[in-house]
Amino acid sequence: MTRMLEALDIREGDRVLEIGTGTGYNAALVSHRLGDNAVFSVDVDPDLVDRARERLAGLGYRPCLAAVDGAAGLPEQGPYDRIIVTCAVSRVPWEWAEQTVLGGRVLVDVKIHAVVGNLVLLNRHDDRLEGPFCTGQATFMHIRSPSMRPERTELIDRVHADAERRMTTETVERVWENAPLWFLVHLSEPGRIEFGYTMDPETGGPGALFLVAKDGAWCEVSTGPDGTRIVLEGGPRRLWAAIERAAALWREYGEPGWERFGLTVHSADQQIVWLDRPDGELRWSIPPGSALRC
Repeated sequence: MTRMLEALDIREGDRVLEIGTGTGYNAALVSHRLGDNAVFSVDVDPDLVDRARERLAGLGYRPCLAAVDGAAGLPEQGPYDRIIVTCAVSRVPWEWAEQTVLGGRVLVDVKIHAVVGNLVLLNRHDDRLEGPFCTGQATFMHIRSPSMRPERTELIDRVHADAERRMTTETVERVWENAPLWFLVHLSEPGRIEFGYTMDPETGGPGALFLVAKDGAWCEVSTGPDGTRIVLEGGPRRLWAAIERAAALWREYGEPGWERFGLTVHSADQQIVWLDRPDGELRWSIPPGSALRC
């Protein structure tokens, strides 16, 4: 929260909307900095809001709190100079842009799928929100909005008889531990990729790594006694091959970290992730409705 408030560069006279009241802790910090009349905070859970209101009042703070769907913001109290979002979203609601003054900022944890993404600091322009992803890593629970449900991929039976077996020289195994690379993988792949380990029948410990995609593609990666890495791939396409391509692209462009990724939000349906600059050669559209289920 401290990093987020520093990134927002809140200043005297700013009006701040927080999406995700929670305990009220963050609202207390901003109220202390700007005063009650400049702070607005919303949460979908009325009980949470009531308890946060009591805590804040006990500290002498009385910001404006409301129990509403955070995806819609709080238009009746807008516009705002800063919007801070303490929950994750798969796509940035355009309502937040409409409630931000020109030159204002929106700081939000964009997760195109669970744990796939990071904080992004968006500046309000005439026709868009645009800005870089933040360094470091942050993870919030997904927004509890009736209109924005995180997607899940069902695990499937991996039938080895139908799989193709080959060797791989890719050294990255736990791809999800390299957050920018895992993000890059999902920008190019349909749906969320689940992962885990099989059980070694001899030791009872972890065996081969497995990954499963939304469309039923799957792979298992294991290391032989001689260090050879063996891949089994099944389903409608070759999933590990897609990960190899993403890893090769990541290395080709100098193994970029979060600071080289950015996001442009033109509307609810037009949201583009880019590398290095908005008009650069590497750009990915987040499909309308990506990772959302009504």
